[in-house]
Amino acid sequence: MKKTTKRILILCIVLLIAGMAAFPFVRNYATREEPSKEKSEKGKPSSTPGKNKPLNVNAEVLQFVSLTDIIRTTGSLLPDEEVDLSFETSGKITSILFREGSKVKKGQLLAKVNDNLLQAELKKLEAQLPLAKDRVFRQKSLLAKDAISQEAYEQVVTELDKLNADIDLVKARIAQTELRAPFDGTIGLRMVSEGAYTSPSTVVVKLIKIKPLKIDFSISERHATEIRQGTNIEFELTGSLNKYKATVYAVESTVDPKTRTLKVRATYPNANESVLPGRFASIEIKLHEIKNTLAIPSEAVIPEMGRDIVYLYKNGIAEPAEINKGLRTESRVQVLSGLSAGDTLITTGVMQLRKGAAITIDDIQSK
Repeated sequence: MKKTTKRILILCIVLLIAGMAAFPFVRNYATREEPSKEKSEKGKPSSTPGKNKPLNVNAEVLQFVSLTDIIRTTGSLLPDEEVDLSFETSGKITSILFREGSKVKKGQLLAKVNDNLLQAELKKLEAQLPLAKDRVFRQKSLLAKDAISQEAYEQVVTELDKLNADIDLVKARIAQTELRAPFDGTIGLRMVSEGAYTSPSTVVVKLIKIKPLKIDFSISERHATEIRQGTNIEFELTGSLNKYKATVYAVESTVDPKTRTLKVRATYPNANESVLPGRFASIEIKLHEIKNTLAIPSEAVIPEMGRDIVYLYKNGIAEPAEINKGLRTESRVQVLSGLSAGDTLITTGVMQLRKGAAITIDDIQSK
């Protein structure tokens, strides 16, 4: 190795050792400079607002109230019975015996199809009936005297039975030419005229029974066990201020897996038939009513590590209180313990509150 290279290597080693020895002194100097810088910055006015500035909130003075758990839903009004009336046979309509929009009784004749051929056949068969009966009577008398065989007597009896069966068959076909009301109800608008040719697929008129009315609606699956036969409901109709009372009479056996709702059907007496089917109904169902209890807004409750916390206003500061909840409605929660009547509950800005936080009340209510 040349002498020049050795000298350079030795110089580098010396400089490295000198730098390592001087490093602690440089660090101490820098540390002494930082506090002085912080002091100069502390002397400057702060641009951020003070942490102790009061928070504006709304509050509520608690009082004992009645708390009602209400289910609100919508439904449709349906007739108690509804049917499209058609003839069971084909033919020309010879008469229409009802007036549109009128009341009819069960079994009342409403319309008729031409049955001339059937009536003629019936007369023919009925004309043979006396002779057949007389033949049976004579054969029976001869059988008693052993003048004829049992087989001959049974043959005339069979002929009489066959004749009666043919008569019943023709009468049944004649009945198919008659359109009768299957139940008491109100006739709608007729779809055919006299002289028109009809068939079983032709709708002649609609018949409905609207006393009583049915109300179909659905409820959430969480209330499925609380609605049963006999549960009372109230409903309102669009454009009406009246409230109508109805009673549940049937509940679907299963919850709909697609909507997670349970279908319910109630009945309304509709004694004067003033309410028409097909209308939209707003429904209320009162499940529970608790009197003389404390209830607070749902938004005032803060879930915190398995506890329910609310904040009270006390001498200008916020104080937390742990509560036990009871019945829950759409907007309020029953308080079983943790609060007393007369407490001032903070109802807004609760997520920004901490124990001892300064607060100012903008609006206070009494419930």
